[in-house]
Amino acid sequence: STGYYFMESNNNDAGNCAVKAKIMAHPHYPRLLAAYVNCQKIGAPPEVVVRLEEAYAAAAGMCRSGGNTCVGEDPALDQFMEAYCEMLTKYEQELSKPFKEAMLFLSRIECQFQALTIDPSDSACGGEALDRMGSSEEDVDINNSFIDPQAEDRELKGQLLKKYSGYLGSLKQEFMKKRKKGKLPKEARQQLLEWWSRHYKWPYPS
Repeated sequence: STGYYFMESNNNDAGNCAVKAKIMAHPHYPRLLAAYVNCQKIGAPPEVVVRLEEAYAAAAGMCRSGGNTCVGEDPALDQFMEAYCEMLTKYEQELSKPFKEAMLFLSRIECQFQALTIDPSDSACGGEALDRMGSSEEDVDINNSFIDPQAEDRELKGQLLKKYSGYLGSLKQEFMKKRKKGKLPKEARQQLLEWWSRHYKWPYPS
């Protein structure tokens, strides 16, 4: 079995070196190496990604220049390489999903932050655009006679928006007034932007 194969190979250093040589000469080794590097690249800063890609390219080049074995010469090693490649591929998928969700969340927060710090003239234009979009949606609802299964959900959202829109609007006006009075200095805004730029690259604890 695969476990027995590697237990036997760990008895001495010579055996370890022989196993490593067989793994690196196996036809699936480039695939195994690529899957491992892809896992390491998830959430890594750009400079780390570049170094990983360079290391992979160098290792892949060495594999192509060296002599490779064929699948079937060592069934236990074949089984190990296949299983390990599949495991790393699944691990990459599991890592990518929460990372993409985290990046999407940070992107939304950044957009909301920028919306709070735009000029009043821009916000007025944005409000007019939203009003136009709202009127268009109302026209569509009037012209369409079919029953929308999500109508109740939209109605609830509309009621909540109607209930709290005045309060949110007053908060935004108060925020704009404070900004005009200098209570949100340029340095503070710059520090917040720098914080986002530092943390969006690597949201996981290191």
